[in-house]
Amino acid sequence: MISDFRFEDGGRLLGPFGRAARNIAALKRRAGVAGIPAIYVNDNFGRWRSDVRSLVAHCTHPSRPGAALVRLLAPTREDYFVLKPRHSAFYASALEALLSFMGIRRLIITGVSSHQCVLFTANDAYVRQYEMKIPRDCIAAPEARQTRFALRYFEMVLGADTRPSGKARYWRAPRQAKQRRSFAALQGRTSQT
Repeated sequence: MISDFRFEDGGRLLGPFGRAARNIAALKRRAGVAGIPAIYVNDNFGRWRSDVRSLVAHCTHPSRPGAALVRLLAPTREDYFVLKPRHSAFYASALEALLSFMGIRRLIITGVSSHQCVLFTANDAYVRQYEMKIPRDCIAAPEARQTRFALRYFEMVLGADTRPSGKARYWRAPRQAKQRRSFAALQGRTSQT
């Protein structure tokens, strides 16, 4: 979700992203109260020396089109942050190792674009046998039909729960050491590639 929106379809994505961003922010607050960690998995934009602070600073600069929305969703010190080079959060990233270390088997997946990054991430989570919730009000794409396509796929093929974030029942994190959780929320954003 951390982007400067200077990519093809970036401008068209801002409206749908705004609606999803507010829902994601509310869901993240509820997850935090329940002890569910948030893991941001974000494009590296080809910047292999990038880090979370410099990426957030770049994307929240007042000249960036989605700066206010990025500020709304910016990671905190308690959140995890993984950079990814392509569409899927799992591809060539440290995500799988992090989830394994934390003992996580259930995911809430949010982000943009629903028919690209969210779809590829959900596919990779499915083949790794993660249980998934993908709240329909916490994903977005430049066009509503792209999100409708992705939602049908999530439900029919992946068996994901796509109820809106306010209606879904989420798992409670077990009372264990901070490093061991049963659940995580993934937030991503669309790839430029």
